[in-house]
Amino acid sequence: MSRVRIGAAVAVAAMLGVAGCSGASPTPGGDEATTVNVTLQEWAVVPAVSSAPAGEITFHVTNDGPEDVHEFVVIQTDLAHGDLPVDDTGTVVEEGGDITVSGEIEDIPVGESQDLTLSLDAGSYVLICNIYSEDELEAHYQMGMHIGFTVD
Repeated sequence: MSRVRIGAAVAVAAMLGVAGCSGASPTPGGDEATTVNVTLQEWAVVPAVSSAPAGEITFHVTNDGPEDVHEFVVIQTDLAHGDLPVDDTGTVVEEGGDITVSGEIEDIPVGESQDLTLSLDAGSYVLICNIYSEDELEAHYQMGMHIGFTVD
């Protein structure tokens, strides 16, 4: 019976180790920096984890498309991720009010990845794509490309 418990404990520890490495991981070198993997796709922003420790965070952002160019914007705010102020096109107003843009990557082509490293204080953040397509009359934010993110 004790071998079964030990085996189960080892299996759980192994799964936790794999899960920990897949989404957010310390940056090599012994400092406190963290890397968070993020996928952009029609129509979602999908971070591998929902939070990270305060300090230097590198967002490794991949655009899985399948068709549209996307951008990645990190906004500090206490507003819910679906309640950011928008203009008449449905694009988030990135200046003033109750939001502060911490950083962004513009125009990530389909199939490509880019990194954004920011020094973030503890608090509530929203990760969005804020592209507006005039051809398709689509505001990516209003299409659902936003999610809350916490920095502890």
